Amino acid sequence: MDGAKVGIIGGSGLYHVEGMMGVEEVKLSTPFGGPSDTIVMGTLEGVRVAFLPRHGEGHRISPSELPAKANIYALKSLGVERIISVSAVGSLKEGIEPLDIVIPDQVVDATKGRANTFFTDGIVAHVSLAEPFCPVLSQLAFEASTKVGAKVRKGATYLVMEGPQFSTKAESQLYRSWGADLIGMTVLPEAKLAREAEICYATLAIVTDYDCWHTSHESVSTDMILTNLLVGVETVKRILKSLIPSIPERRDCVCANALENAIATSAEYIPQEKKKELDLLIGKYLGRGGYVE
Repeated sequence: MDGAKVGIIGGSGLYHVEGMMGVEEVKLSTPFGGPSDTIVMGTLEGVRVAFLPRHGEGHRISPSELPAKANIYALKSLGVERIISVSAVGSLKEGIEPLDIVIPDQVVDATKGRANTFFTDGIVAHVSLAEPFCPVLSQLAFEASTKVGAKVRKGATYLVMEGPQFSTKAESQLYRSWGADLIGMTVLPEAKLAREAEICYATLAIVTDYDCWHTSHESVSTDMILTNLLVGVETVKRILKSLIPSIPERRDCVCANALENAIATSAEYIPQEKKKELDLLIGKYLGRGGYVE
C-alpha cells in the first residue's frame, strides 16, 4: 500500500470525496486506540490522499468524544505531512455571513478536559503554537478558494467550544467581546496534536449560521446547519480539487520541525514504553535537541 502526504479530515457533511481514483480502505489501530473510522486512500487530481471522516460514517461520534490522538497518529503513520480539515462553524461577526468560507489563522481554546497532547506519562514537550494553523498551507487554501470563485476570507480567530450543545446567548456575546470571529467544536485538539506530530494543518471553515447572538436571525439549529452545509460542502469539494495539486513537495514552514527543540525531558528519564509508543514522532530526535543520551 502506497502512503499519502496529504490528509483530509472531513467534518459535518463531508463523509466522502468524489473523484478519488484507485480507492482502498485502510483499517488502522494506534497506541491511542482506533481512529474515527476507516481511512480511505486514493488519488485525487493526481495526488495520493488519505481521507478520514472526523465524526465517523453517519456522524456517530460527538465532538467531545472524538479520538483525536488516534486520528492524527493514524494519518502520520500513513506518511501524511499536511492535513486539510473541514469544519462547520458559526459566525460571531456581522461581516462573516452564512455560506462564506473562512480560513482561520488563530484559535482560542474553550474546551474542557480534552486530551490535547501526545506528551504525557514521563515525557514533556512544549511546541510553539503562536501560529496554530500552517501559514503556507492556509495561503494555498485561500488561493485555491479564490480560484474556484468561493466567497472566502483569510484570517480569523476560531473559538473552540466544548459542545455538543450550542452556545447560550450570554456565552455567544462573551466570545464576541473576546474578539473571536468563528465558533465551532472540532479544530482543537486537532491543531495542537498535528503540530506535535510535525504535520501542517489548515482549516476550511464553512459558515452555517450566526450562532445565537444575532437578533435579526433565528437561533442556530441542526436543520439550519445541515441546510447550509449541503451548499458549503459542494464549494469545499471544488476547493479541494484545486488546492491539492497546488501543494509543493517541499515544506518550508515551522510545522515541519516543530519538535526539534521542544522536548524538555532527557532521554534517560523517558520510560521505554513511552519511547516505543511515540517512536513515530520522536524517533528521529533521539540523541538530539532536548535529549541527552
